[in-house]
Amino acid sequence: MDLSKIDRINVLARKSKTTGLTKAEKAEQAALRKEYIANIRMNLRSQLDSIDIQEPDGSIVNLGEKYGNKKSH
Repeated sequence: MDLSKIDRINVLARKSKTTGLTKAEKAEQAALRKEYIANIRMNLRSQLDSIDIQEPDGSIVNLGEKYGNKKSH
């Protein structure tokens, strides 16, 4: 997500606290927030998928390969 979209989220948040938002602005805010959260989740997933853990027997297991194919709740 680029910086201009994050700035727009912040502008809409400030405006909602002061004067309120129109229906179009509320829809834009919801869409931007949804995109932002999806981006955060994608980044977190890629970080978690790159973690390697050393087992007690000395083998190294990549968590992305071990748990990456499972469905979450």
